[in-house]
Amino acid sequence: MPHSRQDFSVLHIPCTKPGCNHWFKNKSGYTQHTNAVHPLLGAMPLHTEPSQFNCSPSPFFNGDDNPLQSDGAGEENHSEIPRSAQSPIPAEFFGASDRLYRNYHPSLTGRPCDPEGNFLPPGALPLPLSEKSADDWTPYCDQLEFELADYIFTRNQTPTAQIDHLLNLWAASLIRAGADTSQVLFTDHRDIYRTINNTPLGDVKWQSFSVKYTGDIPDEGPLPWMTESYDVWFHNPHQVVQNMLTNPDYASEVDMRPYREFATEMDERQWQDFMSGDWAWNQVDQIAKDPATHGSTFVPVILGSDKTTVSVATRQNDYYPLYASIRNVRNNVHHAHHGTLAVVGFLAMPKTTKQHAKTAIFHRFHRQLFHSSLSFILWNLKPGMTKPEVVHFGDGHYRRVIYGLGPYITDYEEQVLLACIRVHTDMLIEECDHGKLWDEYGIITQLVVSLSTSILLKINLFIYPFTNDYPRADIHKLIVPDLLHQIIKGAFKDHLVAWVEKYLVVTHGQAQADIILDDIDRRIAAAPAFSGLRRFPQGCNFKQWTGDDSKALMKVYLPALEGYVPMDIIRTFRALLEFCYLVCCNVITETSLNKIDDTVARFHQYHEIFKDTEIVSTFSLPRQHSIKHYNTLIRLFGAPNGLCLSITESKHIKAVKEPWRRSSCYKALGQMLVTNQHLDKLTASRQDFYAHGMLNGTCLTSVLATLNAQAPGEHDDTGQHEPPVLSLPGEDENEDFDIIDDPTSVLTHYIEGTKRAPSIPELSTELCIPDLADLVRCFLFEQSNPEDDRDPTEVPLLEFPHYRGRISVFNSASLTFHAPSDLSGIGGMKREHIHACPLWRNECACNDCVFVITDSNAHGMLGMDVAHVMAFFSLQQHGRLIPCAVVRWFNRVGNAPDPNTGMWMVKPAFSAQNTPHFAIIHIDTIFCAAHLLPVFGTVLLSPSIKFHHVLDIFKLFYVNKFADHHAFEIAS
Repeated sequence: MPHSRQDFSVLHIPCTKPGCNHWFKNKSGYTQHTNAVHPLLGAMPLHTEPSQFNCSPSPFFNGDDNPLQSDGAGEENHSEIPRSAQSPIPAEFFGASDRLYRNYHPSLTGRPCDPEGNFLPPGALPLPLSEKSADDWTPYCDQLEFELADYIFTRNQTPTAQIDHLLNLWAASLIRAGADTSQVLFTDHRDIYRTINNTPLGDVKWQSFSVKYTGDIPDEGPLPWMTESYDVWFHNPHQVVQNMLTNPDYASEVDMRPYREFATEMDERQWQDFMSGDWAWNQVDQIAKDPATHGSTFVPVILGSDKTTVSVATRQNDYYPLYASIRNVRNNVHHAHHGTLAVVGFLAMPKTTKQHAKTAIFHRFHRQLFHSSLSFILWNLKPGMTKPEVVHFGDGHYRRVIYGLGPYITDYEEQVLLACIRVHTDMLIEECDHGKLWDEYGIITQLVVSLSTSILLKINLFIYPFTNDYPRADIHKLIVPDLLHQIIKGAFKDHLVAWVEKYLVVTHGQAQADIILDDIDRRIAAAPAFSGLRRFPQGCNFKQWTGDDSKALMKVYLPALEGYVPMDIIRTFRALLEFCYLVCCNVITETSLNKIDDTVARFHQYHEIFKDTEIVSTFSLPRQHSIKHYNTLIRLFGAPNGLCLSITESKHIKAVKEPWRRSSCYKALGQMLVTNQHLDKLTASRQDFYAHGMLNGTCLTSVLATLNAQAPGEHDDTGQHEPPVLSLPGEDENEDFDIIDDPTSVLTHYIEGTKRAPSIPELSTELCIPDLADLVRCFLFEQSNPEDDRDPTEVPLLEFPHYRGRISVFNSASLTFHAPSDLSGIGGMKREHIHACPLWRNECACNDCVFVITDSNAHGMLGMDVAHVMAFFSLQQHGRLIPCAVVRWFNRVGNAPDPNTGMWMVKPAFSAQNTPHFAIIHIDTIFCAAHLLPVFGTVLLSPSIKFHHVLDIFKLFYVNKFADHHAFEIAS
């Protein structure tokens, strides 16, 4: 649970305006807020009658009392504060300080209860975990057996034949060592699979039903698809959701009640996790009308579906997975792909011949099949949507829960399928016949399918959207942003990039356009390496695009266009890119929403050039149109980075593509279902063993500890097997970045280089920096005299200490920092590798650029400089180790970003002698890696110039703020 302050009475003055949930420390804050947000015209009364509230007040305010009558600003005179303002649900500070505060919903408060649903007193501890012996590894014999099964099946995904071969080798090694072959953990792959299948945890069985067309048959006979039977497989979503709520892995990252979050300083609202949005609050308003639900926890169930192809070569193996999640879990857990998304079904995909694929009756059947399948799959959740049920949570407490259908994550084509494209559906159904409803409005009102389960159940329903079968659900209000398909692959790749190519052809002719496009490809290929950045060695001229390809192209495309297209096209790309990065932030404030609106306005202003040049005739494009709705949808559902379709697409790999590759590929779905079930069981076992403290240490240390307990002293060598703090020379040099699941921390880790200079003179020769020894002396003087305000050029050289000791040179350093908007661990941590390697992958040198903190009092780029790292090394001074870096400085060009691209510009710095400006800096002054892109101008780029040449050849660079979200925050 999030840490909160014990005394919340500091925020004791509420805003009295209807629907405004701001609270203040004193009258001054209240007055500033009122003048800015609720200006008074004339002598309007400060009070608002309670009957005028049009939404749930949180916290409560009784209009008969005026909290502003207290004497003195900020005095905590509770005798003059409304009684309701002292209720248990006031504004509460959130986090480790008073920087943020929240208004929590007063009704569904997530109170703990006992297993029978009786509420516990405040502060009651959860019931202890069920008693379990420390050696109860059921169904495994011990940790070694579990770890082996998990490694073979989950991590290595070893084929059955290779499993048998590995176990035979193990048995042979035991025979040669004179041991009993019965000590082999498993006899063959069947033994492993049987053991996994006997796991009692995570056992949610697959079920199925069949769907068949039962409508009218044409006079000329049934069409091919009318006689087929379509199987739908599904998990019980009720059990899946309960397993998620019980998961202890992210028990501290679950919001039990809706809230509205504000920054204390300016009373500015902000949105982050799903429960901070207005939709969850409004849903709880409706639920709370039933007093029996008070004190419960609202659990929004999120659905998502997306067709996927597992064989690109044949494109015949298509699957239609249905995913489910719960949105009480915070975005950082979803963003880290931390097991909060589960496959709950595989939907049917009706197919027919080309002759009949576009007929109205087939489309009608397809829609009915989709909606009736969803309605049937979710049916077990329906009772818990109106009557609370008791569920065990991962923190050990029991709570009453009320379920609700939340947003549906899918792409545009499926959004059309979901919404049925209705126009005043209910009224039209009453006024029009079925034929007119379909022909003119695309509305479906008749069921033409039968669903058969094991008991041959046939259901006859009117086909409204499936949400019509569930309380408080309207699919037309549950369509959420799809950043991946709408913006990144849609508006950017499929629209703007394609329009640029068309513009070049229209303007220059096909032959010259091909020359320009080839040069743009060379510019893209020449982008310097950067941690986590996908490179395009041949440019962007390839046919099979993935979402990751489009994301990577966004980062480097803008400077490659400059000089070949009008500035309005450059400004159009800039507006769209800034929009993408703003909406992808993990926290979005009211200020951010204003910036988002500004980017949308600029995008629609500047993209008119494509119409003016007759590249396009209309901008009536659904994916571009969706940009206008992001402001509203963020207010409703929180930051979109936890609801993006890229989360479900990444799940395709584990849930669909990898299980398909492990199958025989013949009638593969059944084998894929078994694989998914085994994965679920192994995951549940690991969570259970970890919760009981049984997975502390490695498998090896566990075995050694057991042997030592049996024969003390004989096997007491566990210390020899502790993992080293530093990596071996050359290790991990090919890694760019890691996702860190450890708690928030900042540390530096070095990778030592092989055959590097052992002293300053030799490093000076290696780097071709003649005055490196003087730079080291200057650096050591600054380290020893931090209070000396003199400029180093004013200090006599004789005062600088000499250094004649040895040094250790490193090929790279890794920085671990908080970057929750980027791909990161559950704590928002990301590890970034910065290279200063003379030979990278046996091809070329790799020297990255970095942001260096030069003024801690200034914000963003005004407080940082960019430097090119030439080498990392450490030395000893007065008995302490000092990690350093040799860098070459860049100077900022101007005091503001370029007005067209929105990016800062830098150029290499030179000393008074017109030589490159080098320096030695402490490693702690490096903030993170920086990415520079050349200002190419209008000259064709030579094919001989490669990405590792550009930092030495070009004289002017953009600081690429689109390299990642962290860079965007720094360099905007």
